[in-house]
Amino acid sequence: MKIGMGISYTGDPKAAGDRAADLESAGVDMLWVAELYSFDAVSILGYLAARTERVELASGILPLYSRSPALIGMTAAGLDAVSGGRFVLGLGASGPQVIEGWHGVPYTKPLAATRDVIEICRKVWRREVVEHHGEVYELPLPPDQGTGLGKPLKIINHPVREDIPIYIASLGPKNVQMTAEIADGWLPTIFHPDKAREVWGPDLDAGFARRDDALGPMDVAVGSTVAICDEHTAQKLKDQLRPGLALYVGGMGARNRNFYNNTFKKYGYEKEAAEIQDLFLSGKKEEAAAAIPQDYLDAVAIVGDEGRVRDRIQAYKEAGVTQLRISPAGDDKLGLVEKVKAWAE
Repeated sequence: MKIGMGISYTGDPKAAGDRAADLESAGVDMLWVAELYSFDAVSILGYLAARTERVELASGILPLYSRSPALIGMTAAGLDAVSGGRFVLGLGASGPQVIEGWHGVPYTKPLAATRDVIEICRKVWRREVVEHHGEVYELPLPPDQGTGLGKPLKIINHPVREDIPIYIASLGPKNVQMTAEIADGWLPTIFHPDKAREVWGPDLDAGFARRDDALGPMDVAVGSTVAICDEHTAQKLKDQLRPGLALYVGGMGARNRNFYNNTFKKYGYEKEAAEIQDLFLSGKKEEAAAAIPQDYLDAVAIVGDEGRVRDRIQAYKEAGVTQLRISPAGDDKLGLVEKVKAWAE
């Protein structure tokens, strides 16, 4: 199992570069840069490419609708070139709050858009003349939608690789099935290692049944807090997860269209999921956070004494996780990274 870590997208880029170099020395395999309504991830990733030599660099994630499909392909090829073939393209549909509120673009047909973007990107990297007639994107634009002067083109440069890895952030059943069918990696959220097979197995199997063997096995990258500490500190770290979980389970999407809430119900927390959503949407965010089940926190947080930490790492391994995206806590974070790296291997 590989180790990944996030790099801050809100702070000083030079400090992020120093941090990246230290984490590379500590043995981290992949560094992730998020993109919300912040500095763009591409600028930071290009800078990190110049500050590192070995570690893979990933967008975590680029929202589909913020760039044209061809630009996503061009950008990925550019980052792969400046990093010497170390870039991983993390993609996701994001949500209407960001896509429509920040980018001013309609949030429509996310599944079809994801498939179209991936197909176009792979054509770009293979230096094919890009002609695509998908459900969302059509290249070139037909005459009745433009001037009629557009023509199919291929990228001028020769990409370093024609098979840049693509990881998809997906959660809904159909999206997870598509991820298992066409992606190189999967980025699930609110992942429960002890119940993963029960909840995700059928959708993953349905996608794998349609998967091209040439893609090889699919990576699974999951995040978790990690700390070697006493029980009191471990509980404090678990409690720090509550507000973010309450936001996702309670407030992401409409009441009847929240994939995080639906996933929580699949884990067996039907009553708790409804309560968290009711509290959060009523403005009672602290109460919603307090309603996150303790046994869920116990399962997902990799915190406690060394035995407990190693047990939880093993649980993630057995759940099919191939990359643990850790958020280390404590005074010696780099030392902790080195320990977790050794245990994960």
